[in-house]
Amino acid sequence: MGVIVFLYRMAKSTQKTTSPELFTDAEAAPGVEQVAPAAPAKKRAAKSSKTKPAAPEAAPVLEAGHSGATATDNLPTAQAGSPTQAPADRLDQIFDGLKQKSTAKQAIFRNTQAAFDCLRLVSQELVVELTRKLTPLDSSVVIEYRSINDMEFHIKFSGDLLVFVMHSNVVTFADDYGPMPSAYVGADFRRRFFGHIMAYNFMADSIKYHRLNDPGYLVGRLLVNIENHYYLEGVQQLELPNNDMSDNVITTDAMRLFVESAMIAAVNNDLIAPPLPEIQKISVKQKMENQQVSRGSKVGFSFSAQQAFE
Repeated sequence: MGVIVFLYRMAKSTQKTTSPELFTDAEAAPGVEQVAPAAPAKKRAAKSSKTKPAAPEAAPVLEAGHSGATATDNLPTAQAGSPTQAPADRLDQIFDGLKQKSTAKQAIFRNTQAAFDCLRLVSQELVVELTRKLTPLDSSVVIEYRSINDMEFHIKFSGDLLVFVMHSNVVTFADDYGPMPSAYVGADFRRRFFGHIMAYNFMADSIKYHRLNDPGYLVGRLLVNIENHYYLEGVQQLELPNNDMSDNVITTDAMRLFVESAMIAAVNNDLIAPPLPEIQKISVKQKMENQQVSRGSKVGFSFSAQQAFE
């Protein structure tokens, strides 16, 4: 019995474990960098009602007497809630810009519109005169004038179609282009802006049969300025006047010369058939779009038409 009690006490004593040895604050584990312990977090308040709300950010403090709207120089110009006026110097800049450019461009647009209307009239007169001369010889040769809209009209004669288009915007050019380097243009800033009218040459059948890939050619471009002077540029077949704009004024005779020259250039620019190797194959798409295999193109002289002769 004594032996059993002794063995029981021995087994009970072996179940006790010793606590692991910890490093003190002055010591550090080998190979481990010592880090300061984090401060214990404060206990939250038991009741949320006791928590104090965060203080609102302080509004920016204005200088004494500084209230209401401010101008670009940071000075007050009106009381709070009242409208403020723009600085006078900016209003002057806007006014000067409108006076120098916008007003000038409106005048140039009106001059260009007048020149375009003059082209319409002389084109109609030419069509009537040519019809009278050609009909007794060959009535199958048809010459027609057609107005498309306020900024486009067509002249159809034989297999050619002349398209006159007035652009709605006023433009300018680089300093070294066309009339820009001249003393006449340099003497007045407003003379640097132009309205422009283009004349394009197409094959009439390209429009009639909707051959969308057939090319057109720019024959000439008429530039009109604020003083109703013009600058004409184009293909060599045009009878170009002296390129000094100071001498070129929009007149009925000048506009008639432009139309006649464009018609002559179109008539003399013959249709050239493509070489045989270029037309040996045709796609179904080309056929469906009614693009003939043997379609040709002119040599020497680009276009988009809203409407055309049928």
